[in-house]
Amino acid sequence: MKTILFAAAVALTAAPAFAEAEKYVLDASHSQIVFNYSHLGYSTTWGMFSGFDGEIMFDQANPAASSVSVSFPVMTMFTGWEKRDAHLFSADFFDAAEDEMVTFASTGIEVTGDNTAKITGDLTLNGVTKPVVLDAVMNQSGDHPMAKTPWAGFDATTTLVRSDFGVGAFAPFVSDEVQVMISIEASKADG
Repeated sequence: MKTILFAAAVALTAAPAFAEAEKYVLDASHSQIVFNYSHLGYSTTWGMFSGFDGEIMFDQANPAASSVSVSFPVMTMFTGWEKRDAHLFSADFFDAAEDEMVTFASTGIEVTGDNTAKITGDLTLNGVTKPVVLDAVMNQSGDHPMAKTPWAGFDATTTLVRSDFGVGAFAPFVSDEVQVMISIEASKADG
């Protein structure tokens, strides 16, 4: 869930090599995580998280040595139905506090193609930390046409098992597997 697609996207840019890593920061207004799960086999329920803060340290000479870290508040979760959101924030699931954060920190990047990578990292959700692998695609990199600064955009997917993070209530009737889709943008940091 820790949208760490940045590292993959930046790692796949075709820019000339530099001697050290460059910092990119997430654009919270254009970054989100969308998730879905099966509800009793009758329907697919969708939701999203937003409110990201994060950075990527991108080593263009050695993309596998890049790193990414991302965080966002649990309470930004939105499923489109207020009563369901309240239930998900309750003790049945997240028992979420106002300041509780979801975090992701990369532990490795494997470049798999011209614009793809597998990003492995530690996801901390609901007080539990587990390794996850993101299948990432760099959508585009280059100068942003309005901001006039280097920019990168990525998509990534993964599947999480809710019960691994202590939010497995009502499984298997409500699917224990949650499909996660991440889309993020990042800009090169000033200075």
